[in-house]
Amino acid sequence: VQLQASGGGLVQAGGSLRLSCAASGRTLSIYRMAWFRQAPGKEREFVISITWNGGRTSYADSVKGRFTISRDKAKNTVYLQMSSLKPEDTAAYYCAAKSTPSGDAYQYWGQGTLVTVSS
Repeated sequence: VQLQASGGGLVQAGGSLRLSCAASGRTLSIYRMAWFRQAPGKEREFVISITWNGGRTSYADSVKGRFTISRDKAKNTVYLQMSSLKPEDTAAYYCAAKSTPSGDAYQYWGQGTLVTVSS
């Protein structure tokens, strides 16, 4: 599975941005897709995820009520809609995919797309 993330950019605090992650290859093997982020000087952290078939979502507390995740199975694409952005949301955002429901590890990773939120 190959993942291609896009949509990052510079946005003012309070604004919105939508990231996309297009999957290719053995997409039928995908169980769950997720977004992680890594801010400068910090460890990578989980943001949000969705099961590919059931559409069941999971959110980090820091983004609940502000971020939503959706998927378009016909386009093999997952979207991260970010609203009410804060400067602390500034980070490189990575999409990831896993093939099995067990465990926390994601086997497939895309390149990061940078989101910068100005105050």
